[in-house]
Amino acid sequence: MKQTKKALKGQNAIEFLMTYGWAFAIITVVLGALVILGVFNPGAFVNSQCLTPADFTCAGALASNGLFFINIRQSTNSEINVTAIGCNSNKTYLTMQPISPPIPVPVGNNFTYSVRCFDGSTPFSGSLGSVYKGYLILNYTDLQSGFAKTSFSVLVEKVAINSSSTP
Repeated sequence: MKQTKKALKGQNAIEFLMTYGWAFAIITVVLGALVILGVFNPGAFVNSQCLTPADFTCAGALASNGLFFINIRQSTNSEINVTAIGCNSNKTYLTMQPISPPIPVPVGNNFTYSVRCFDGSTPFSGSLGSVYKGYLILNYTDLQSGFAKTSFSVLVEKVAINSSSTP
């Protein structure tokens, strides 16, 4: 009778380990599949955004070498001349690219341009799917008033183009 109780205790222990062992194996496989699918990568759920002031709208695509192809539509009260454009992570003017001659943009029209994005003072580069957070800085002259103005747009862009396919 003593051996029977001991045998039952051993059998109960083995059943316990087997049951929880299978459960642990299934959980491990499911977690591995979720990691492979990118569920735990926050960048996978980021949508590209270009948040502009009320006078502008923009849409663009970012290449892995940091070149940002952008289309900007202006809806100010008068025609503008775009004189410089920049893309930087810290809102500085150090990386502004002057445009010569300035690009005239009538009310309601748009223009397309490519600008190099910077992460501070170094050119941005990232792999496909990586996220760039920064600012698009647009210098322009209001032709009606003659005043030079600056517009800051917030960028959250996913790298969508491989740099080998950009000029």
